[in-house]
Amino acid sequence: MTAQRDGDAGGGAAVELQGVTVGFVSRRVLTGVTLRVPRGGRLGIIGPAAGGKSVLLKVIAGLLRPDAGAVRVLGHDLAAAREREVAAVRRRVGMLFQNYALFDFLSVGDNVAFPLVHGGAPPEGIEARVAARLRGVGLAGSERKLPSELSGGMKKRVGIARATVARPELALYDEPTAGLDPVTTSKIYDLLRADQAETGGTCVVVSSDVAAVAGFADTIAMLHDGRVRWVGPAAALFDADDPLVRSFARGEEREGAAVLARAVAIEPPGAGVWS
Repeated sequence: MTAQRDGDAGGGAAVELQGVTVGFVSRRVLTGVTLRVPRGGRLGIIGPAAGGKSVLLKVIAGLLRPDAGAVRVLGHDLAAAREREVAAVRRRVGMLFQNYALFDFLSVGDNVAFPLVHGGAPPEGIEARVAARLRGVGLAGSERKLPSELSGGMKKRVGIARATVARPELALYDEPTAGLDPVTTSKIYDLLRADQAETGGTCVVVSSDVAAVAGFADTIAMLHDGRVRWVGPAAALFDADDPLVRSFARGEEREGAAVLARAVAIEPPGAGVWS
């Protein structure tokens, strides 16, 4: 487990969100989100499309400040912190973006090295660290390739290598297996498990592949309409008492659509929020 650093006092949690609200122009994306992720834990976030999952990851990463609420990450309140403090926390967080966010004009090696170069790592050790990280994700010898030469699964692995090359205390993964076949999906989650076992870090994963993320995470949170509809042990997800959560998790589209329609029609603001 990574040792606590300055500002981490009382830190049994890597992430603590309390009443987080985010809106863009006239649309509210997150409303009153309250979640806690213990250090060394694995949180999976699921929910319908456009429900605020990716926005929530950006809030945790310190890339987006909420309109209201507290965001405590690795012992620091990012909602109240100055930019210099937020930037220091970001260097302890790794993030895989949904669309890979690889730089097309940089080689694979330079993409993976980016967090090290811009995080102040000693230049003489960067090449070896990049090579080791690519070897760890099954892409040894690919340093000189360009992203355009890679398959979707390979790009995902490069993204994971870049997100984890600095051995972050907190790793955030946005749709790490979207569009991948079941075999590649299984390999990606095996890789995430191996990384966490080695570093003792904390993982938060957003995924549309409910079964796969439930097999990886120890806790699942479901976002619906920008609110936390359900949070609990991954093992309890498919038999959740809430019919909306249960039908969504099981992929029962007809029942799920009907329940969602009723929820939209009759739920008052804030209903169904778990804190």
